[in-house]
Amino acid sequence: MIRSFRHKGLEAFFKTGKHKGIQAIHAERLRELLTALNVAVGPQDLARPSWRLHTLSGKLQGFQALTVQANWRVVFRFTGTDVELVDYVDYH
Repeated sequence: MIRSFRHKGLEAFFKTGKHKGIQAIHAERLRELLTALNVAVGPQDLARPSWRLHTLSGKLQGFQALTVQANWRVVFRFTGTDVELVDYVDYH
């Protein structure tokens, strides 16, 4: 279950469906990813090849990312079976 967000626009989209704060072109993919994150209990639940789940390093060590489109990612970490600090970022 998603416990917290870093990105306020993504949080509002998750709770209300409003596109303000996210790129509208990403809405369908974000809805799919957030729905999966909300029911996931571990990274194994997100192992769909097109999502390109990968573990991050450096200052984001302990976090994982899923591909939205091009350089855009949903970044998060698991704490037990919960997901927290969900963010929506452009990597480059």
